[in-house]
Amino acid sequence: MTNLFSPFVILIIAGLLSRFSYQMARSPVLPRFAQDLGSSPELIGLIVAASTITGIFIKLPAGALSDILGRRRMMLLGALFFALPPFLYPLVTGPSSLLALRFVHGFATAIFSPVASAYVADLFQKGRGEKLGWFSSVNDLGATIGPMIGGFVLFSTASYSVTYLIVGTLGCLPLLMVLRLPAEETKPAPRQDNPRRWAEFKKGILEVLSSRVLVIASILEAAMYVGYGGFLGFFPIYAKEIGYNDAAIGLIMGSQLATTMAGKPAGGWLSDRIGRKPMILLGIVLCAVIIPLIVRSQAFFTMMILSSLFGLGVAIVTPSTTALVADLAKTGRMGSAMGVFGTIWDAGEAAGPILAGVLIAALSYFNGFLIISGVMVLAAVIFAATVKDPTQASPRQVQTKPA
Repeated sequence: MTNLFSPFVILIIAGLLSRFSYQMARSPVLPRFAQDLGSSPELIGLIVAASTITGIFIKLPAGALSDILGRRRMMLLGALFFALPPFLYPLVTGPSSLLALRFVHGFATAIFSPVASAYVADLFQKGRGEKLGWFSSVNDLGATIGPMIGGFVLFSTASYSVTYLIVGTLGCLPLLMVLRLPAEETKPAPRQDNPRRWAEFKKGILEVLSSRVLVIASILEAAMYVGYGGFLGFFPIYAKEIGYNDAAIGLIMGSQLATTMAGKPAGGWLSDRIGRKPMILLGIVLCAVIIPLIVRSQAFFTMMILSSLFGLGVAIVTPSTTALVADLAKTGRMGSAMGVFGTIWDAGEAAGPILAGVLIAALSYFNGFLIISGVMVLAAVIFAATVKDPTQASPRQVQTKPA
């Protein structure tokens, strides 16, 4: 297969399959499973969020370790967590064991995602934004198909065990794809003893965390995902309250997802040509303007257009920010950079529904999302004032790893 597919194509397929199986296990099957096990609403929320919490703690060390041990080796470890934990779901007998298993299953994306992004960034310096856009877009496609297939399988079989066994079978496919990656592409560091590896691991993390501009760029992405997480968590409730049925809500939210998937390659392509910074600022301002308007509107087509525009903003920001983080990473620290980026991103996405819930309960939908919009604008102002665009600097100023 390595003779037929380039490493990038293999990564694209592995990313698609991994997100497909992972999201099939998560929605809408997981909340139903947790409810039938007797979980309270609060516990259901924790069970659903458990895998994201894992990512907050694991993405940074996983990315840093890939700089030392090699991308392929760490991706194989992540792929094992896609393949093995789903086969344990049929053995779950209560909410506590399901919660523990969700934390374990979360190691899959926590390890795989930042390392795969670092691998793609390693492969390309020219056209990096576009390639990262395609990689992210295909991942989104897998995340979209997974819940639809999961819901259909659960409906057809009426069995959580059968559904999760199918998830496990599908989860083995990314492992097979990663095994096809050429080992020489990972360019692992020279052999070191354990103390030296540990010292290099800590040095890599500290170097990346000390990069003010890289951390600020990551915080901007997190700020956008505070709004994105709030939108996903509370727009369905808002739309239900003003009289829309589930099908109409699905169409409105689907328009956002479709625009995001379709727009990411173009957003990354434009960032390669126009520059990362102007595209990121354009996207974050678009998101900040749109998000309070969505919960101010009541007309179906108006909300669909606004949802699509919000998706366009996400499509502009994410590949551009990911490529910027890769551009800012020092040689040999790409994995650590992607780990920091993923950790801060996950923190923003996890905080979004929590913050939105507090603000909506205390104020209103519009005022709550207006404050979240203000957070996004503040992050954009700080980013604009402190971060220089390395794509518009001279070649000697750009600290990237040659492809």
